[in-house]
Amino acid sequence: MSAVPYLVSFLIIFPMVIGFLLFLIPSKPVRKVIASISVALIVAAAIWLTVVYFLNGAEGIWLFEETEIVDKVILVAEIVLMVFITIMCFRYKKYWISLLSIIPTGLMIWTELRAPKVEMAHIYIDNLSILMCLIIAVVGGCIAIYAMGYMDGYHEHHTDVPERRKFFFMVVFLFLGAMFGFVFSDSLMWIDLFWEITSVCSFLLIGYTKTEEAINNSFRALWMNLLGGLFLAVGIMYLAFMNDGQVSLVYLVSAAWMGIEGTYLPVAFIAFAALTKSAQLPFSTWLMGAMVAPTPSSALLHSATMVKAGIYVLFRLAPALSGTVTGTIIAVVGGFTFLMTSIMAIAQTDAKKVLALSTVSNLGLMVACAGMGTSGTIWAGIFLMMFHSVSKALLFMDVGAVENSVHSRDIEDMHGLLYRLPRLAFFMFIGIVAMYLAPFGMLVSKWSALKASVDSNNIILVLLIVFGSAITGFYWTKWLGKLIGRTAYNRQIKDITKSSEMFSLTINAVLMVLLCLLFPFLSSSFVDPLVVQLYGTYQDVIPGEILYILIICVIVTFAVPIVCFLANRKRPFDQKLAYMGGINEDYDNSYTDSYGEKEKLWLTNYYFAHKIGQRKLMIPSQLIALAALVIMISRVIGGAF
Repeated sequence: MSAVPYLVSFLIIFPMVIGFLLFLIPSKPVRKVIASISVALIVAAAIWLTVVYFLNGAEGIWLFEETEIVDKVILVAEIVLMVFITIMCFRYKKYWISLLSIIPTGLMIWTELRAPKVEMAHIYIDNLSILMCLIIAVVGGCIAIYAMGYMDGYHEHHTDVPERRKFFFMVVFLFLGAMFGFVFSDSLMWIDLFWEITSVCSFLLIGYTKTEEAINNSFRALWMNLLGGLFLAVGIMYLAFMNDGQVSLVYLVSAAWMGIEGTYLPVAFIAFAALTKSAQLPFSTWLMGAMVAPTPSSALLHSATMVKAGIYVLFRLAPALSGTVTGTIIAVVGGFTFLMTSIMAIAQTDAKKVLALSTVSNLGLMVACAGMGTSGTIWAGIFLMMFHSVSKALLFMDVGAVENSVHSRDIEDMHGLLYRLPRLAFFMFIGIVAMYLAPFGMLVSKWSALKASVDSNNIILVLLIVFGSAITGFYWTKWLGKLIGRTAYNRQIKDITKSSEMFSLTINAVLMVLLCLLFPFLSSSFVDPLVVQLYGTYQDVIPGEILYILIICVIVTFAVPIVCFLANRKRPFDQKLAYMGGINEDYDNSYTDSYGEKEKLWLTNYYFAHKIGQRKLMIPSQLIALAALVIMISRVIGGAF
């Protein structure tokens, strides 16, 4: 037990120190060695903390009551971040964005200096924070290792991008440290600082290439997350002055659950802030814009960090959201995001954009679970977060590796990938089936969310989840079909995936399979107690025997690509050429037409881009979601005053 404070401090501070150290080291081989050792130490510390936590009964641990010096350091760090953001805004003539940093920093300074002081622990560790710690350490660590090999290939193919790998790895490790601080902190004053650090890190990663598009997208991400930070700061200040200096997140949830005055507005404002962080409509475009960054940045933002920070906060707030106007609107916005971004994903042929829209969509389902706020929906949401973190990291890294080999991330160029790049194709298959087949989280989560919606007579949410689920299955199945399809002509591709990339891909794939096989054990020994910690009670969502049946279903699913590969890898493709309107040209799907000109036969999916693409649906979707949030904020402010 005595080791816990040191482990927590190590996980927050050590990655940040290593980040700055990597920035100062000019030698690439030395940087890679230090980064690899550092990731191993971070993972070891996270596992050690988990073991110590469970050996001590797996009950909540409170740490660090006397923190006067640390509080001052955090306040200074807030000011430094504000100055940095202001300088960047003035440098790129985005002057108004600086106000979104200056105002909340001023509110935090005012709260720190003028609000009553109260004794409280600033760090709280329970099953939820332990889960987030493991996701950040293992998944985030794998992404950091993957980036070492990927960035070599990235700069070989993108010679126009300035060489700033030292800066890149510094931001990645700073990001990991800030996320550890975020999930361990119970003090909302501390959470606010780490919130700002993650916002700045995402801004720097998205703008890595320094192109005009990257700069514009990075500032979009910055202002949207800073807007959330403004609402977070207002909520913290209101809570502190209305509740005698209390700024504990655990206190806020328990007090709001009991209906104590002065807590309803902070819950609503912090929940609104979490929507910006988790890229829900109308704030989804910042995460879509993040696709201009190198693939490790996308993997980090979509899986282990950033968006999961918003989901983490909503899961914390879930008991206080249950049965409230705020919770209902949050759930509807999440469900609406789930449906609309799933529709938009159908129209995408760029694999990274499909993954990005899928992330926003899945986050919408998690948000809907948190907004409904029942123990059953949180059980489902926790599993969805676990599976999504691993599978989305695997898919982003795999798409990046495929892009380096194929020089394209177009799904149409992945036709027959199982026979051209079998290792990467099989990893991709694991990641895709993990997103929508039982028992990989999606099916049980949808089932639980649907049950809660029906029980609460929320017909709108029922329809959103039903149609969103069907559409999700459509675009994932279409992608899977491309991977295992075989044509008469398949151009062979050299797999140039680096060993560090393959290591990370393998670890994530193994984790994905283990999560599937250990689903019943994880439910009974970890997730069920987690829900009890949040709600004090829990009822089984799915009987245990059904889970084992679902595992058998997945094993059968995995048999499909294995059988296809083994049946076709050595056997020549024996296919009769069909008449194509001219003189057939061997086996390359081309022919000479009646004018003597050579034509190519294309076999492609239809994407409905002009009917349901982002350009058609994003703005109307944003307006509808914005109207719902305006109603929520108006109701909350009207009720508070």
